[in-house]
Amino acid sequence: MDKFSKIRRILITILIFNWLVAFSKIIYGLVTKCASMTADGVHSFGDGASNIIGLVGIWAASKPKDEDHPYGHKKFETIATLGIAFILFLAAFNILRDTFLGFSLPVIPDVTSASFILMTVTIIINIFVMRYESRKGRELSSDILTCDALHTKGDIFASFVVVGTLVSIKLGFPFLDTIVASLIAILIAKSGVEILRRSSYILCDGNVLSKAEIKSIVNKMPEVKAVHDIRTRGRIDDIHVDLHVIIDAKMHVDAAHSLSHRIESDLKAGIRGVTDVSVHIEPLSISSSHKEGPNSRKKS
Repeated sequence: MDKFSKIRRILITILIFNWLVAFSKIIYGLVTKCASMTADGVHSFGDGASNIIGLVGIWAASKPKDEDHPYGHKKFETIATLGIAFILFLAAFNILRDTFLGFSLPVIPDVTSASFILMTVTIIINIFVMRYESRKGRELSSDILTCDALHTKGDIFASFVVVGTLVSIKLGFPFLDTIVASLIAILIAKSGVEILRRSSYILCDGNVLSKAEIKSIVNKMPEVKAVHDIRTRGRIDDIHVDLHVIIDAKMHVDAAHSLSHRIESDLKAGIRGVTDVSVHIEPLSISSSHKEGPNSRKKS
């Protein structure tokens, strides 16, 4: 619960910064008729909207385990990142729509020194937000913070592109403003695809850990003859491990039960993020030899 409280406070703080940046860009972009700056402001506004989705996701993920959710609710945080991706796609679509209208009804933006000052200040703020959020995302193993930092990183790149566009407008190439707005929309959509890729891997139970890493820990126990059918799934802060362990057929059931607990304990202690381990004990026999493929190892 302490972890989710920390994430919640971080999201609220970043929300304030994101919307300060967003409204500054949007208002100034509309006043000066600068499409690329307005598009960048919409991107920043999406950052703030994603923070709100993150707050909802964290609220759901912080609920304790119950009868209907014996594994907890942590994946709600991952599900919330899909909402961030949706906002990015929606923002990209709206920007592309407006840029197509801009080609048919061209407008020459009014670029002043204030334009460059505003973009410089917002870039500095976004760099601070991105680094802070990325660092906290790693420390707290938070999908929301990590994906949101990726979103903000895209915003920084877009802002640098806008600065270049402002320079080109001052040099007499105003048509680049509409073109750059389109490129920003593509960059926004690319960030959304990356978030979808990361989130879907977790939600579809993609392997989280290397099988070799698990085998290196389990095979240290002399009672273990082989390991196979290793599976891992979940988030980096909530990893579930399933594995089959082959032992001497003469081992007493009490000793085998004790061994399974030792395996569980060692995996949790040796690999950060492992919260659940299911060990299937099998007796060593001729019939089990067919199971020992590349994922197993016999001891002499």
